[in-house]
Amino acid sequence: MAIGKRSCSIACLVSIQIILIFSASWPGAAGLTFPQQYTIMHWARRIEQEIDRVFQHITGAQQLKGIYNEERRRFSLVKNQPRKIVEKVASDIEKLLAKKRKALDRLASEAERLQREHLWQDGIKELDMAYYDSKAELDYYSMDGEGEVENPSHIKLEFVYDPNFKNNVNYSYTAVQIPTDIYKGAPVILNELNWTQALEKVFMENSQEDPSLLWQAFGSATGVTRYYPATPWKAPDKIDLYDVRRRPWYIQGASSPKDMVILVDVSGSVSGLTLKLIKASVTEMLDTLSDDDYVNVARFNEKAEAVVPCFKHLVQANVRNKKIFKDAVQQMQAKGTTDYKSGFHFGFNQLLNKTNVPRANCNKIIMLFTDGGEDRAQDVFMQYNWPNKTVRVFTFSVGQHNYDVTPLQWIACTNKGYYFEIRSICAIRINTQEYLDVLGRPMVLAGSDAKQVQWTNVYQDALGLGMVVTGTLPVFNLTMDGNSQNQLILGVMGVDVHLDEIKRLTPRYNLGANGYIFAIDPNGYLLLHPNLQPKLVNLPEPVTLDFLDAEVEDSNKEEIRRQMIDGRPGEMQVKTLVKSIDEQYIDDVYRSYTWTPINGTDYSLGLVLPTYNEYFIQADLSDVMLQLQYMQSLLPSSFESSGHVFLAPREYCKRLHLSDNNTQFLQNFLSLMLDISPESDECDQGLIHNLILDSRIIGQLASRVWKNKDLNSYGFLAVFASTDGGITRVFPNIAAELWDEDPEPFNSNYYRRSLDNKGYMFRAPSRSSSDDPVGAENGTVGILVSSAVEVNLGGKLLKPSVVGVKLDLEAWVDKFKILASNVSDSRQGSHKCGPSRSCEMDCEVNTDDLLCYLIDDGGFLVMSNQRDHWKKIGLFFGDVDAYLMHALYNNSIFNRRQSFHYQSACEPVSSSHTGAAPRGVFVPSIADILSLAWWTSTVAWSVTQQLLYGLAYNSWLYQDDLLVEGFETRESSCVTIQSQFYFTNTTNSYNMLQDCGNCSRLFHAKRIENTNLLFVVAETLPCSSCEIERLTQSRTEFQEENPCEVLSNARYRKGPTSCFDYSALENTSECGRACALQSSIGVLLFIQLTLPLFHL
Repeated sequence: MAIGKRSCSIACLVSIQIILIFSASWPGAAGLTFPQQYTIMHWARRIEQEIDRVFQHITGAQQLKGIYNEERRRFSLVKNQPRKIVEKVASDIEKLLAKKRKALDRLASEAERLQREHLWQDGIKELDMAYYDSKAELDYYSMDGEGEVENPSHIKLEFVYDPNFKNNVNYSYTAVQIPTDIYKGAPVILNELNWTQALEKVFMENSQEDPSLLWQAFGSATGVTRYYPATPWKAPDKIDLYDVRRRPWYIQGASSPKDMVILVDVSGSVSGLTLKLIKASVTEMLDTLSDDDYVNVARFNEKAEAVVPCFKHLVQANVRNKKIFKDAVQQMQAKGTTDYKSGFHFGFNQLLNKTNVPRANCNKIIMLFTDGGEDRAQDVFMQYNWPNKTVRVFTFSVGQHNYDVTPLQWIACTNKGYYFEIRSICAIRINTQEYLDVLGRPMVLAGSDAKQVQWTNVYQDALGLGMVVTGTLPVFNLTMDGNSQNQLILGVMGVDVHLDEIKRLTPRYNLGANGYIFAIDPNGYLLLHPNLQPKLVNLPEPVTLDFLDAEVEDSNKEEIRRQMIDGRPGEMQVKTLVKSIDEQYIDDVYRSYTWTPINGTDYSLGLVLPTYNEYFIQADLSDVMLQLQYMQSLLPSSFESSGHVFLAPREYCKRLHLSDNNTQFLQNFLSLMLDISPESDECDQGLIHNLILDSRIIGQLASRVWKNKDLNSYGFLAVFASTDGGITRVFPNIAAELWDEDPEPFNSNYYRRSLDNKGYMFRAPSRSSSDDPVGAENGTVGILVSSAVEVNLGGKLLKPSVVGVKLDLEAWVDKFKILASNVSDSRQGSHKCGPSRSCEMDCEVNTDDLLCYLIDDGGFLVMSNQRDHWKKIGLFFGDVDAYLMHALYNNSIFNRRQSFHYQSACEPVSSSHTGAAPRGVFVPSIADILSLAWWTSTVAWSVTQQLLYGLAYNSWLYQDDLLVEGFETRESSCVTIQSQFYFTNTTNSYNMLQDCGNCSRLFHAKRIENTNLLFVVAETLPCSSCEIERLTQSRTEFQEENPCEVLSNARYRKGPTSCFDYSALENTSECGRACALQSSIGVLLFIQLTLPLFHL
């Protein structure tokens, strides 16, 4: 906000006093004046008193405190000890991951033994094999879309549903997934299938020893994935583009971290299809990098320069930076002449210059993409890289050309790299990932020293399991290559751990609704956190949510994050801002942070605890007869007289069936209680005792207080109470039909915000536009008002429950107008106003001239004296009165906090480069290709031009999505921005003048004490000439992220401590060669004959 605008408000404050003096004594045309400050403050006090009076009377909040004291002997107070809790949870997680590590060790050692003992078979045939092909049921396996071609080598299996896997599985077999662009009948693939078949037994033994194991998988360097248990493959698109070698867990396990510079030749000879291929190749190369890697991309002709000018050095290869690079690469244009030396000077300076800028400090790589050239740049390598050859150079000859590729081969071979050719679209993916085999050589030669289990970032499992982390362990080729050891990596073993399995080790309910456990990795990314809930399904990228993005960032949290990354234990009491569950509100709260490292991993665990959760209630109801007595209030027979009960869907007992229908869940609970005792080992006695106790306490409140009240006479639709124990009771019973709050209080906005704030919290029904329906079919609108019950038990303050009411909007708007008027509640004796006698306007009589609003602390409209605003209740006030909302913000009545979401789900925009979403585009099926109508379309022809080269070479089924234009895409990952507004702490009463040049507007704003409401009284705006920023609260896509700002805001991180990038034993003679594959005359003739058909 501009300083000038803020300072203007001071002048306004001075001028308004003068205006008010004159307006009080000088009558207008109708004898009406704007209400004076003391009048508005009187109205505000009346509103406050009425709210407090009826709320206390109806809810029975005071009586509830007494009931807790009556039941005091039925429960004890237990102290939460943060240090002991985090150390206990960290130890449990360490033990859990150690069990997974044991399974990985067994799998890796067995795989190496099996491959070493395997005898290579040149003449092996697919018919000699018997395996379950997980993609056999996919549609595109059928050429005509109707019947499948039977393959005798493919086993057909039967499956049973397992909720742990969220899939139909078969425990007696493994499944095999082979990428679409790999020929399944190739000898290397068949031999791979042959020796990995024996892994099936090891997978099963691991699962028997540890039944909690989920997916176990071996990802081979050939692209084959064998996983257990068997389940059909899931392809979100018509053709499956999954390749294990491009998955985050494989890349992390197959090589040490990388410092990479990508050099792109943009000389004039690189144009048309070649330039498109280069752009696509660079994008695919970027996707092989993870957050442990650092990268920069430069274009060169006569001179070299970074494609992102702000990126003067290597930057972390995170999702944000890679997206910036991809966008910049798509803007490159070809011109000038080629000078390799300029590019290599840039690359070596980036990699070898001493700097304090963070980097991986491991594998140093230069990737050169060009169409060809004669210069070998030998003097540059002599200057920077020889004789130690600390930088590997990989060269890529891209496109169809007749240039001599010998110089590119020589550059790669003399710098410990590899030479690749990319002649077509189909060759992009395979050739941009095979460099990992070269980087894996030092790891293989390091032997057992490189056998280190690594844990990935959180990501979405490809088989639909949800959010997982994967433990990875490389598998080495231990055979001899002549007289020397083989230096090839065979692949990577992976074992999945679902986040829910880790969450089960953490205390949940004893910490209260606003207490929680979280964990981060050395990048500061979250492993656990209540806000770690990605909106996008099938997200191809890791779910890299930074701790500081999940919470409201401040200096204290930056320090906590740094200490956790460094592996240091600590604790800190902080005053901080927190966002509500729906991210529409911000509260200023006190929190206690405690953290400790998780031994045996690079994770660190933290605990957040509010001050009011220092103690928690633990019920002691071992008396079975007492349990039965207390559970009477849960029976549906009590609902008509005492209100409906909602039961939080918690795992009270192992045999309790969860249900989305809460009535059914309650029935399941009561039925189970008839079969087993709450004291059974199958039940969590702490949870179930607290539930029964709370049902008794709230049942007593309903029978003593609620059932005797006439809610309608007070303008209430319902009264309710919710507890930490998981009980929510709504009275009367009929009101439960319109109750749409979460039955789990800990997941409810009203519950969590009431605990963090004093007084009464108002919340109107949430709406995004005035067109959204609000209220019941009969037009009744309910405003939720809630307040935490603070109980003093033996000198210890707790907030074990929340009580509230649902206001009838129509009734309370009438009451609101009366309370903010110049007439008494008995509606007698209004003042006569006229030319001879002036009087103040009020919110009831003068609705045409005076606007009166109640706005909540998030800036949402709760009540108004304007009838036409009836449909606007619940809207952000900037959408109701943009000019007045801007004035409230400009005069520091509201503060704004903007937060970014880096992996939101957005509708796709038309673009020729959708690099971040490899599965987000339509790929033609075989049936499509054979359809003449498809081929004759304009779009298909543009695709055909890209496919022709692939038809003449290998892997023609693969269609890279980066060059496909105009196809429909699904939601993809994007950056969004959202604003939250909240009250400032300066003062609670404001007199203001909104000046719009030729016209002005008086308004007054007053906080309603003991609530989250702002009372605003304003003149109707006589004109709309003010030029203002239109404030919005809704989340919108952030289109133009400033790379310079991204770089300056780079956060502290730590890379892996181990690095395997050098071995004196490495044999670098295998460094690539020119492709000798020639197109067959038959294929070329077929293309020539069919080409005219595409122009029909």
